[in-house]
Amino acid sequence: MSEVLLSVSNLKKSFGDQLVLDGLSFDVHKGEVIVVIGPSGCGKSTLLRCINALEPIQEGEVRLGDEVVNPGGKNLIELRQKIGMVFQSYDLFPHLTVLKNITLAPCKAQKRKKEEVEKEALALLDRVGLADRANSFPRELSGGQKQRVAIVRSLCVHPELLLFDEVTAALDPEMVREVLDVMLNLAAAGKTMMIVTHEMSFAKAIADRVLFIDEGHIVEDAPPEKFFVNPDTDRAKRFLETFEFKAVKHHEENAPL
Repeated sequence: MSEVLLSVSNLKKSFGDQLVLDGLSFDVHKGEVIVVIGPSGCGKSTLLRCINALEPIQEGEVRLGDEVVNPGGKNLIELRQKIGMVFQSYDLFPHLTVLKNITLAPCKAQKRKKEEVEKEALALLDRVGLADRANSFPRELSGGQKQRVAIVRSLCVHPELLLFDEVTAALDPEMVREVLDVMLNLAAAGKTMMIVTHEMSFAKAIADRVLFIDEGHIVEDAPPEKFFVNPDTDRAKRFLETFEFKAVKHHEENAPL
């Protein structure tokens, strides 16, 4: 097993009196792909935001390598450059071109040379099929194209860990595949990733491990071949049966008359 890159220990997070994450503990190893699934409102997205110090925590610890990730820490800017996060809403600057959206952080925050960064950005855009969109503005792109640009933007700062928060949730079904293909390629290249998703077939294909969260707890932590075929808990079985029912219903509704 490769070395531990991310370590989460007894993580607790509350919003007011509501306890959202209740003592979560797990490790992520270098090159590992962790898929986080669970019902809506169970704390999946909040977990990613705590890992990236976008949310303060009440108890516990998040470590990236030997460093503690703390919202008030002096090294937070440097640590955030090691943790790339891709959001559901893209968060591209509308007044900047695709290329400038991608190169802004490496040039400003990392003080890298513009020519070097632009060369890398163009190469990454080519890898995701968007080489001809470098000078386009976000309003000129489809949802799937915007999400691929957001992924390239994260990659261009050379993060050690990539976090994906429901990156296909706002996309039309026909655009989902192009984004998932990019993420599958990243996994094949050995990138360390944590992915929150409701795409169960994608989770099966990409995950090294599945974390199933419910009511702020990790209910199961298992490889996909175990979790999706023979989960240990009744709660996980009920959750998976819901998706199976939706898939059957979708098939029946779209069957030819």
